[in-house]
Amino acid sequence: MSKRPLILVTNDDGITAPGLRTLIAVMHKIGDVVVVAPDSPQSAMGHAITINSTLHMEKVTIDGNQPEYSCSGTPADCVKLAVNEILDRRPDICVSGINHGSNSSINVIYSGTMSAALEAGIESIPAIGFSLLDYNWNADFEHCKSFVETITRQVLKNGLPEGVVLNVNIPNLENDEIKGIKVCRQARANWKEEFDKRTNPMGREYYWLSGKFVNMDKGEDTDEWALEHGYVSVVPVHFDLTAHHTIQKLNTWELNNE
Repeated sequence: MSKRPLILVTNDDGITAPGLRTLIAVMHKIGDVVVVAPDSPQSAMGHAITINSTLHMEKVTIDGNQPEYSCSGTPADCVKLAVNEILDRRPDICVSGINHGSNSSINVIYSGTMSAALEAGIESIPAIGFSLLDYNWNADFEHCKSFVETITRQVLKNGLPEGVVLNVNIPNLENDEIKGIKVCRQARANWKEEFDKRTNPMGREYYWLSGKFVNMDKGEDTDEWALEHGYVSVVPVHFDLTAHHTIQKLNTWELNNE
């Protein structure tokens, strides 16, 4: 009998988040689960790591009998600690989420959920970040389960190219309203930021960041299009930020003084 896959589970909403607990439950159907997650919410931390303070980790029991570790650091810290300090062998896959809220389009840059997955990718571990388009802490994740299981099993079966991880977003719809799963590219969209400037009772100015999400991309092959039309979006992403298509152009510049 083949060994059950070892699955590292993490997130950015914190170790008690309902989305994480749902992901753990699904992963138990697939393999042996180890959880390493932040002890508090770390949303929008991007790929931050802790270098100017100490990291603390505590073994905890929340539900189930899987090993769980609560970490004082970021999602990327959690993966680093799991690989280097906790696990006695490399995980067969790392799954991150299920995030409370969208990580489609430009949000992948800011996402702690996806940064945990990308950190696993840096370690040559197949990885997936899962997100539900519902920011409510008490969101219903039930309809996510079948999609999470299907995509995870397919990654374990087929593997992923070196350094590539999957960014999966699930629309906030009833299960029978979701049309299927669509592999997409990342939409060209961003946030138009606004800052609410205020003054505290001591006379010191402070700011609240707000803004509006603007999708400039009219393509029908993007994650935003898929989500708006009732599909689960799957975008393959990687951590190599090189703009390869620009290298040839830059080599025509007079960069060397000779």
